[in-house]
Amino acid sequence: MTATIISGKQISEDIRNSITEEVQQLKAKNIVPGLAVVLVGEDPASQVYVRNKEKACHDLGFYSEVHRLPSDTSEEDLLALVDKLNRQMSINGILVQLPLPGHIDEKKVINAIAVEKDVDGFHPVNVGNLVIGDDSLLPCTPAGVIEMIKRTGIEIAGKHAVVIGRSNIVGKPVSLLLQRENATVSMCHSRTSNMKEIARQADILVVAIGRANFIDASYIKEGAVVIDVGMNRLENGKLAGDVDFASASEVSGPITPVPGGVGPMTITMLMQNTLLSAKRAHGLV
Repeated sequence: MTATIISGKQISEDIRNSITEEVQQLKAKNIVPGLAVVLVGEDPASQVYVRNKEKACHDLGFYSEVHRLPSDTSEEDLLALVDKLNRQMSINGILVQLPLPGHIDEKKVINAIAVEKDVDGFHPVNVGNLVIGDDSLLPCTPAGVIEMIKRTGIEIAGKHAVVIGRSNIVGKPVSLLLQRENATVSMCHSRTSNMKEIARQADILVVAIGRANFIDASYIKEGAVVIDVGMNRLENGKLAGDVDFASASEVSGPITPVPGGVGPMTITMLMQNTLLSAKRAHGLV
């Protein structure tokens, strides 16, 4: 069978068009969503991510601040900056780019961000609200995954979803969001002894393990939705997902490519969270 490609690029563009319209409506009320990004050090990948976020703000009409700090910035100084941004009315979202240098406690920094400005969805209060099903700012990549599945037109409720990978950033939260959509969820990880057997039961398969081309057609039930969250750099410099796309797409239903799948959704959902935070700050939702 020929699988349908789920284009994260196209879905992201559609969502950004909607965000742009909302921003224009807010600006008519003298409200401009604001995002502050903090980058500590010279990590090349982080610098690319930060530039992309800065560009997204510009493209969508957001107010943007980027704070680039040297790698020897003290934890105290970073926390002081976060505190200042917490109190800054023009800022609705704060994102401290991870990873941080080893001498800084990442948990302490995440915990210092005001819950209502935690547009990454990493603060323990937002994570706790996600677990119990209360309203919260959702982590961006998992929220993007759910949006992509919904836009295939396939009903999530009642389906068996299998998540491969249990990270705090993707695996755990995406499993909770799938449960919120009334899927029956199984989780697999490095200690799962019968992973292939479980994966082949999935109506919806989400893969986030960080191993290039690990999941092939033998793991996939015919017609299953396959969401590949992996982003791996091969020796030849090309990007590859955790799913062997050529093999998997021979048996799957709708499937995401890499690149052009989940990747474009993450920053778009970040912008959506910042817009939501701005609306909440002005009592509009």
